[in-house]
Amino acid sequence: MHPLMLHVACDLGPIRAVTAAVTATPEGCVAEFRLDGHMPAIIVPPLAAPERRDNLWQTTCFEVFWQPLGETAYREFNLSPSGQWAAYDFDSFRTGMRDAPIAAISISCAHDEAGLVLTARINADLPDPAQVALNAVIEQADGAKQFWALAFPPGKPEFHSEANRALILER
Repeated sequence: MHPLMLHVACDLGPIRAVTAAVTATPEGCVAEFRLDGHMPAIIVPPLAAPERRDNLWQTTCFEVFWQPLGETAYREFNLSPSGQWAAYDFDSFRTGMRDAPIAAISISCAHDEAGLVLTARINADLPDPAQVALNAVIEQADGAKQFWALAFPPGKPEFHSEANRALILER
């Protein structure tokens, strides 16, 4: 597991640590995220139909960005504790956004008062080697948000920046 860092502009809140891991598989990848902290103080989206849905990042959500090494195009996956998901392809930084051709993503999530574990099995054509980012948006009960990532570029939290893609993966 890799520790994610809290963006410097965010206040320390009820979540004290976020760790994440991703493993390339022949079918795509498996991503796992763990939260440690006081879970009653954050919003955890309730279980819903496991389907594609936009705007998941507006509340507690986990993200994987996958970019073939040496290319500008990348894919973004949004993974909600609700079981809902989204997948987008981009031609370059925030350009050419469109739904990625993904039929389904399998998400399992368990949590108690002290933590949460989300595991996502993503069946998709994911080229390698790739630069990968693992991110988390945590919404607190008061509406404040924390942004966690492997790395951040200078300035505001920007998950689409190539600077976030701190892992290199190959099969």
